[in-house]
Amino acid sequence: MAIQMTIIGLGQIGASIGMALSGQGEQITRVGHDKDFGTARKAQKLGAVDRVDINLHNSVENAEVVLLAIPMDQIHQTLGDIATDLKEGVVVMDTSPLKEVVVGWASELLPEGRHYIGLTPVINPAYLLGRTAGLDAARADLFQNGMMAIIAPPRSISEAIKLAVDLTHLLGATPMFFDAVEIDSLMAATHLLPQVMSAALIHATIDRPGWMEGRKIAGRAFAEVTDPLRHMDTSKALASALTLNRENTLRMIDWLVDALVSMRNEIDQQERVALETRLEKAAAGVELWYRQRTEANWAAEEIDLREPLPTSSDMLGRWVGLKRKPKK
Repeated sequence: MAIQMTIIGLGQIGASIGMALSGQGEQITRVGHDKDFGTARKAQKLGAVDRVDINLHNSVENAEVVLLAIPMDQIHQTLGDIATDLKEGVVVMDTSPLKEVVVGWASELLPEGRHYIGLTPVINPAYLLGRTAGLDAARADLFQNGMMAIIAPPRSISEAIKLAVDLTHLLGATPMFFDAVEIDSLMAATHLLPQVMSAALIHATIDRPGWMEGRKIAGRAFAEVTDPLRHMDTSKALASALTLNRENTLRMIDWLVDALVSMRNEIDQQERVALETRLEKAAAGVELWYRQRTEANWAAEEIDLREPLPTSSDMLGRWVGLKRKPKK
């Protein structure tokens, strides 16, 4: 008998996960829910889910796996809304950009016997420069050659952790384990700070004298730096993530300000050689990162790959075993 996986939130991440599992119909029934019923229906037509349920409570009551792929500002309320609907043994996962606070919410809101594992997906390097967002950006191979950070709270059961690892393999990604505090620090630098920089540039330019003419000549450099505001988190979700990840965010902003002040001083003092050296170092750094990110060979740096990965049949067999596991 197939297990039910309910995906709440059918944007780029949620729909892509559903699409990647489309060939597992005999073992997994994909149920989708989205606040926007039109989005849910479209996701179903695209093959991201087998069926949709407009009622949030009904969508999760028979699920063995519940995946929250929703904005940060909706996580707490959604966990509270579905808590009493979840059956014993269910594994709840989320893909939000913060984990320490969500681990706390899950501990507070989920009844005993309902398990939480955090996921932070890192997408296929082929889509790093994608210009679409939401459901239109969903792809079956979005996580292929990517990485999945797995955050298992203390006292997580081994079955839930193994399920997260198996799901990662089914998506074509490499699983890696992180502490919630560690991943929040990394996400502040790589996910939140670029959006803060984008907003800061906008506020530094559009309301300043000369913008009426400047907007006519703003080109690729301006478009690329401000692009996160158009295709990343909503304003409400970003504000929520920034304040909930306050200490890490403030530290990264301080480091950014320090870097800007150093460049400002070099420009002010006409220290052209020092400035050129700084810019060359930055260019070399981004080239190194982009090459490493494109090659995506992180696993070889971290783990011994001599042990063969389980087949999809092996993994799905464990999922079905989770469904059939008798109650104690």
